[in-house]
Amino acid sequence: MAAKRLEVNGTGYRWPDRPIVVVCIDGGDPAYIEHGLAAGIIPNVERYMREGFHTVAHGTMPSFTCPNNMSIVTGRPASVHGISGNFYLDRATGEPVVMTGPELLKVHSVMSEFSCHGARVVSVTAKDKLRRQLQKGMELSNGSVSFSSQYADRCTMEENGIEDALAFVDRPLPDMYSADLSLFVLDAGLRLLEERRPDILYLSLTDYIQHAYPPGHPEADRFYEDLDAHFGRFEALGATVALTADHGMNEKTNDDGTPRVVWLQDLLDEEFGEGAGTVICPITDAFVGHHGALGGFVRVYCHAGLSGERVADRIREVPGLERVLARGRGAGARSALRSRGRRGGARGRPHRHRRPRDGSRSERAPGPAAPHPRQPPRGRRADHPQPSGQRRVRAPRRWRKSKRLHVARIEVDPGAGLQRMDGDAGEDECIHHCAPADHCAFSDG
Repeated sequence: MAAKRLEVNGTGYRWPDRPIVVVCIDGGDPAYIEHGLAAGIIPNVERYMREGFHTVAHGTMPSFTCPNNMSIVTGRPASVHGISGNFYLDRATGEPVVMTGPELLKVHSVMSEFSCHGARVVSVTAKDKLRRQLQKGMELSNGSVSFSSQYADRCTMEENGIEDALAFVDRPLPDMYSADLSLFVLDAGLRLLEERRPDILYLSLTDYIQHAYPPGHPEADRFYEDLDAHFGRFEALGATVALTADHGMNEKTNDDGTPRVVWLQDLLDEEFGEGAGTVICPITDAFVGHHGALGGFVRVYCHAGLSGERVADRIREVPGLERVLARGRGAGARSALRSRGRRGGARGRPHRHRRPRDGSRSERAPGPAAPHPRQPPRGRRADHPQPSGQRRVRAPRRWRKSKRLHVARIEVDPGAGLQRMDGDAGEDECIHHCAPADHCAFSDG
């Protein structure tokens, strides 16, 4: 008989006596919920808040999708689970290394551990990079399923625990830059709940809508109405519904739509000389159509002869940088940067953070392409190149958003491996709700 309790990463969890559906609303800033409540377009969420449990929580830093999803599913900060962004700097080669795969994940998720103890688990994500991390250690031979809507047309029994997911969900493959990428995740969860009755479902959406539209925009309202209707359908099927988010959002453009940028690499090069430090913008990934590689969090790696204290002292009063945190003498300095007034951001790609020489577009560099001044037309797939590509995509409109609180760190090069985020360098607001059937998610609480 299955165990009634299971300890995962130091936390005890009850074995669910009914299906648990946890939905991570990527970019689910509280402002969208507040507007939805005022507009009366999310009645199920309103009822959960009234009859169940809700709070606004602080996320782990940096406030990106992968680090916070990993914290949600492992119950541990980035310093423990090991995913501290999308890129880090390999000190041995001086090159940025992608860290969106499962290789650097140090601990297993709650779903993986439950699946290894006999539970039937479902993990459906919008982006496949997150699916691969969530799936690490998951046992699929007992009926568990793990796939992404991005690659729903590539599913195999061996890799995903399901074949022909498009036919199963009865939906075409969604566009990468669309609300449908998230709605496909929810429809897949509903079909799996109806037909396979899993014990735990973790459904992680994408923040395309939140990057593109502010609270109150008709497209955002339509999206949240659709989400709310899906939540009600999960509840009607007898599931306990828990809603959470991985990060909030923050405007990163001027009133005319141009990005508000601090060219930190230029500043450091002018002050300390080229090669003295390297600025990494770890939000950079293949999906620059979402954020244009424009993020409010950067890491500064200090090489031989340059101390973190000197860098922190130099940039602490730079206009547009909200916070600078130094880690410590000799072991590296961590610099937390937030745009003052909660606007603005740091522009870069994986390994350089320098102003374009012609004053218009960013210099080309290994990694995702520099943004184009315009957003992709609605309803049309934009290019989303792999890190080796150099194709351009269109950049944010004025209302395009980025992560809410912005943290970076400065490191002194100790001649050895990466020193990861402690997970306590900053905070980000995300909202949590649970249906009244149970307490939050499926922990002891």
